[in-house]
Amino acid sequence: MITWQGVLSSFQLGLLNGGPAGLIYGFFFAWIGTLLQVFVMGEMASMVPLAGGQYNWVAVLAPKSCSKFLSYLTGWLSVISWQASLAGSSFLAGTMIQGLITLNHETYVHHRWHGTLIQYATLFLALFINTYLARVLPQIESYVLVLHIVGFFCVLIPLVYLAPHHSAKEVFATFTNTGGWENKGLSFLIGAATAMLSFLGIDAGGHMAEEVQDASTVVPRNMIISTMLNGSMGFAMVLAALFCMGDIQETLATPTNFPYLKVFLDATGTKLGATLMASLVIAASVFMTVGILATTSRMVWAFAREKGMPGHSYLVKVHEGTAIPIYAICLSVVISLLLSLINIGSSTAFNSFTSLCIASIYSCYIVSAGVLLHARLTTELQYGPFHMGRAGVPVIILSLIYSALGLFFSFWPYAANPDPLSMNWSVVVFGAALLFSAGYWALYGRKVYTGPLIEIDPVK
Repeated sequence: MITWQGVLSSFQLGLLNGGPAGLIYGFFFAWIGTLLQVFVMGEMASMVPLAGGQYNWVAVLAPKSCSKFLSYLTGWLSVISWQASLAGSSFLAGTMIQGLITLNHETYVHHRWHGTLIQYATLFLALFINTYLARVLPQIESYVLVLHIVGFFCVLIPLVYLAPHHSAKEVFATFTNTGGWENKGLSFLIGAATAMLSFLGIDAGGHMAEEVQDASTVVPRNMIISTMLNGSMGFAMVLAALFCMGDIQETLATPTNFPYLKVFLDATGTKLGATLMASLVIAASVFMTVGILATTSRMVWAFAREKGMPGHSYLVKVHEGTAIPIYAICLSVVISLLLSLINIGSSTAFNSFTSLCIASIYSCYIVSAGVLLHARLTTELQYGPFHMGRAGVPVIILSLIYSALGLFFSFWPYAANPDPLSMNWSVVVFGAALLFSAGYWALYGRKVYTGPLIEIDPVK
């Protein structure tokens, strides 16, 4: 999770719908909602510490009459969410590099397919690191963590120190509705996707549960700590960027397509300074793609292990020397390469990637949290070391409400009355993926998919 970089890279979405005040209150809304989700997932991860995450939890906690199908559905939703996250992170990295080129070379002519090619390069770099450099991937991730923390201060301090500041009223009380919606409340809810996107990936630790000692305790604790720390850093960066930002319309009109680059340029007064600060954000996005590919491939491998995907006999194969799921990694890259073609035909590709990520992962949360709520109310559960006690039921209900709101508004376009070029096509991709999974279930999946092999039973 790279919340402070995510807030900056998706800055334009919140500015269009909500404005400065909408970004601040939307961030709090998403932060609180995400914490609710984390507590719910932490309780399930403590009971069922398996790499499949949500679909494993659903298989164990759901009623036997429907656990097989619900587990299968959740597995597909989880695979879709991570595949969309991989495509989205690589798209951000590629187009931000393109934005940096635009910033430094005024004669450069911006074409969307240029960004797609740079995205391809990012994906191939992630493929190389996840295969040929897989043994040193933990060390690379350690360096990235240092970059994540040090980079935060290297961006925040110059931004706050060098740039002129707005008044508190201009930041906390300025709402905008650039998307042309009926009212500011609707515009705010659509723009809240900026913050929701920044918190995606909170369940990544759950997919590494089988590789962690004492996972029942460590995974929930780290999920909560990560959400609190990253939320604090993200909120600080939101405030800094908004107080130091120039005119909203001028910032949105930047030819780089990333308003935070305009904010950096205005703050430092030099292209070199803006480039150095932006490089920290871009580097984080590139290495986030590397990490997401690792998690996505493990998710595909785990689901294929239970025969939930076509070609499962190939996808479960691992390299003899390194135990790397080569086929799962390559499939994940190919899917992202295909999804990236959306950028060539649509001016709102980032909107589509964002929506697809939110819709699929929030659907997972809804199914798994709903199953946990049903199990809490109808059975006597044997909890793991981490559990919410009596607060569990209201926390689950609130997390379901938040997730349902996020799912509903994730499919909306960012401007009223969109044309085909600016339409949010994520609902088409999401629907097609679900139809494919349903067809596979009807024809073959229900015959071979039995759910995960569980060695623990949380129900007495």
